[in-house]
Amino acid sequence: MTVRSILNTKGHQIVSVEPDAKLAAAVRLLGEKKIGAVLVMDQSRLEGILSERDIVRVLGERGAGVLEEPVAQVMTRKVVTCKETDTVSELMEIMTSGKFRHLPVIDNGKVVGLISIGDIVKRRVQEYESEQEALRDYIKTA
Repeated sequence: MTVRSILNTKGHQIVSVEPDAKLAAAVRLLGEKKIGAVLVMDQSRLEGILSERDIVRVLGERGAGVLEEPVAQVMTRKVVTCKETDTVSELMEIMTSGKFRHLPVIDNGKVVGLISIGDIVKRRVQEYESEQEALRDYIKTA
């Protein structure tokens, strides 16, 4: 199972903010969309990623005044990405070792999607359920 197969099911939607957007606006966007991270993009170029963890960390360090600062001052700049040809097993290893839950998908230097740990878990559960059903059918006919 590859990233491409997940994106083909989930879709290639990308939620993003510009680096100069206020953190408060990004927080509202996360709440409205019920998501855990947004990509920070200047035009079509990936500049960083802003996650709930980034927000909690900076609020704890600097207080609520940080909500009026630009996202660029809070975001994670060193973004780990993946390719559409990467496997789910590879993504699980990357996410576990890096202790993060979102990976932008890059194809030919362009962002084509975002994969979350929730997407991976959902896909794995579907895969296991299909395997169980196939085994049940096989046993019934044996």
